[in-house]
Amino acid sequence: MNLKLYAHPFSSYSWKVQIPLAADGTDYTYLNVDPSDPGVMDELRSLWPLGKFPVLVDGDTVIAETSCIIEYLQVHHPGPNVWVPDGDLGLRVRFLDRFFDNHVQGNMQHSVNHAIWPDGEGKAAARGTEALRIAYDWLEANLPDSEWAAGETFTLADCSAAPALFYADWVDEIGDARPRLKAYRARLLAHPAVSQSVEQARPYRPYFPLGAPARD
Repeated sequence: MNLKLYAHPFSSYSWKVQIPLAADGTDYTYLNVDPSDPGVMDELRSLWPLGKFPVLVDGDTVIAETSCIIEYLQVHHPGPNVWVPDGDLGLRVRFLDRFFDNHVQGNMQHSVNHAIWPDGEGKAAARGTEALRIAYDWLEANLPDSEWAAGETFTLADCSAAPALFYADWVDEIGDARPRLKAYRARLLAHPAVSQSVEQARPYRPYFPLGAPARD
């Protein structure tokens, strides 16, 4: 096997791919795109000119976009986990994957961007936080009684949820008023594959522009 992953230990979208790789016990080479080694980013741009990460390389095949990478792994490098089931459950998993990426992570990102590149009154950040709270409330009302987002099995939806909720809670705390969502986030962080990414990222916490809380 000659899998290579271009990623960064503090990157939420990198976590999304690291989690299934770790959970499946898949062998791969990790190439850290940290600015301390600019040559790795140069390599990445030669493969994927947009320069976004993570990117998976499997021999001569280059796969970008996290959800596509995870589905590629399921097809070409299957492990013990089924990340996207067949049928209606698979549709639910894909929906939740998009929900966590777009409505949790996407809305949280406005506040992070504003902390790095202030845009006047921070209206985009404020709108993002308002939309993030709506997403929190939807999850509180719609998460199932089961352990994971789409049922009893850890899936692509949870791979997306873990980094999204980890960092979103730093931006706007979920709080005790959303006990179902708060408990789900705690279960995610206790999952061994998620915990591994949390620990690998710990040295990079000063990178977080809003300040990293000590609670996680």
